[in-house]
Amino acid sequence: METLLYEVDGPVARITLDRPERGNGITARMPVELAECVERANLDPEVHAIALAGNGTGFCGGYDLVASAEGEMSELGEGSAPPPGSPLDPAVIGANHAPDSNWDPVTDYQFMSRNVRGFMSLFHSEKPVLCKVHGYCVAGGTDMALCSDLLVIAEDAKIGYPPARVWGSPTTAMWASRLGPMRAKRLLLTGDSLTGAEAAEWGLATEAAPADQLDERFERLLERVARMPINQLVMMKLLVNQTVHAQGLTQTQVLGTFFDGIARHTEEGHAFVRRASESGFREAVRERDEPFGDHGLEGFGLDP
Repeated sequence: METLLYEVDGPVARITLDRPERGNGITARMPVELAECVERANLDPEVHAIALAGNGTGFCGGYDLVASAEGEMSELGEGSAPPPGSPLDPAVIGANHAPDSNWDPVTDYQFMSRNVRGFMSLFHSEKPVLCKVHGYCVAGGTDMALCSDLLVIAEDAKIGYPPARVWGSPTTAMWASRLGPMRAKRLLLTGDSLTGAEAAEWGLATEAAPADQLDERFERLLERVARMPINQLVMMKLLVNQTVHAQGLTQTQVLGTFFDGIARHTEEGHAFVRRASESGFREAVRERDEPFGDHGLEGFGLDP
C-alpha cells in the first residue's frame, strides 16, 4: 500500500488515508488501493464493519491536482506504471487535459470512471462502512465520505464541493441521494461548504461531535454496529441500498463522470488551468473562491 494503511482490530477493519503531507490528496493509485482494502475486509470472516478515516490535519482535501493543473505531469506517475497510451498513462492524462489539446471525452471518462468504481467499493461493500471526518473533507474527498454508509464528523470540520464553481463535477453524484434535490442544489449551485454541525443538521452526516470528542463518539457507534451478526449487517445494508439504486444512481454517475471531463474543458476551465500554470494551483483556487468569501485551499491542509 502506497496511499493507505490497513489493519484489523477485532471485528473492525480500519482503512486510513495516509498522505498527510499532501492533505491525503487523491492519486490514481488511491481508489485502486481503497477497493483492494474493502475487498480484503469483506472476505475476512472476523470483520463485521469497516472504519474509514484520514491521517493528519484533515480527512481529505480532494484530488492531488497541483501537478495536472500546473501542467507538470511527472507527479501523476505515482504508483505502478500503466501501459503507455492507456487512460492511466500520465502522458495521456496530461495531453488530454491541456487547454490546447484535442480533448477525447471517452479517454477522460475511462480514467475517472475507474476512480468512481474505487470510491463506490465503499457503497457496494457487503459490510457497512463508517467514515470519520475531521478538519476538512472537500472536492474528491467527499466521494469517499458520501459513499460510506454512516458519517461521523467533527462540528468544526468543513465538507463540500468547491470545484462545482469551475473545473469539476462530483463524479459519484451522491449529493442528491444523501440530501435530496433541493439541498444538493443549494451546495452545488454555489460550491459552498458546510460545517460538521451543519452537515448533521442537514442530514448529510449521521452525527456531529466536538472535535475533542470525535474519536470517542465514532468508536461508540462503530462498536454498536460491529456487535451485529455479519449476516444481518449484509442484509440490512442491501435492503436500504436498493432505494438508492432505484433512484437511478448508476445512470447519474455516468453523467456526472462525463460532466467532470467537460468542466475541465470549458472556456472557464481552460482559463483556470492557464492561471494555475502561470501563478500556481493554490493561487488559481484562491482567485476562484475569493468572490464567494472563501479562502481557497486555506484550512484544507493544502496551504503552501
